[in-house]
Amino acid sequence: MQVKKAIIPAAGLGTRFLPATKAMPKEMLPIVDKPTIQYIVEEAIASGIEDIIIVTGKGKRSIEDHFDHAFELEATLREKGKQDMLDSVLQTSKVEIHYIRQKQPLGLGHAIWSARKFIGDEPFAVLLGDDIVENDEPCLAQLMNQYDQTGNSVIGVQQVAPKDTNRYGIIDPISVEDKLIGVNRFVEKPAVGTAPSNYAIMGRYILTPEIFGFLGEHQYGAGGEIQLTDAIQKLNEVQPVYAYEFEGRRFDVGEKYGFIETTIEFALKRPELRNQLLELFEKKLKESYSNK
Repeated sequence: MQVKKAIIPAAGLGTRFLPATKAMPKEMLPIVDKPTIQYIVEEAIASGIEDIIIVTGKGKRSIEDHFDHAFELEATLREKGKQDMLDSVLQTSKVEIHYIRQKQPLGLGHAIWSARKFIGDEPFAVLLGDDIVENDEPCLAQLMNQYDQTGNSVIGVQQVAPKDTNRYGIIDPISVEDKLIGVNRFVEKPAVGTAPSNYAIMGRYILTPEIFGFLGEHQYGAGGEIQLTDAIQKLNEVQPVYAYEFEGRRFDVGEKYGFIETTIEFALKRPELRNQLLELFEKKLKESYSNK
């Protein structure tokens, strides 16, 4: 079966960005002028996904509003002839998106399990909102191609510095053929110095529906939460789960420095902002040297 459905978990509390996320969903924080979750939705659509379900939580209503029509705003922009702005607003309302609430904050695995009835007996994609990936061929599309060839679950990975392995789910590889990797086991956030490799899971998954049986066991793992990585390891014991080292630059927008770096990088690509930003950086560098 082809992968046509995707789950985007968006129920987290966003505590790393407090106090901003006290009333605003982390997923709605903008990179320049586009919410982070819109980048994720656009990647799914560009990869050929037809149905998206976003798993939300309390206080996340603005996500639904963002992808809905805003008739008064659209009418005002149309009357004033601001076509470019109107087109950007209409773009977010063309997508057919479904929503379900994760009623308890029990972890990523529980959020995925909450969408099981929407997925049914089909393979599906999972895209995490903390990772934006830039590449000519979307990251998710690369994984979907590998699923088409193997018929098995495929997890997106990239290599990280050994000192950072405790921040990620890590794979223990048993074979590498081109960029497709056979996996012995999946380990959630191993302690520093104990990671079996530096291949880290990077927020993109193609999973077979059998994963829901293991998620439904509701076993708690790292951090006292139901971990998706633990369920993937159990799935790997009954059917092969592959990792794929995808191509593309990954931006980590789940923590402050990465969010700021991403905003600067994306702003520099905007012709209307680039020259002003470069002048600002040059000014700040001169001030920094003069103050030493």
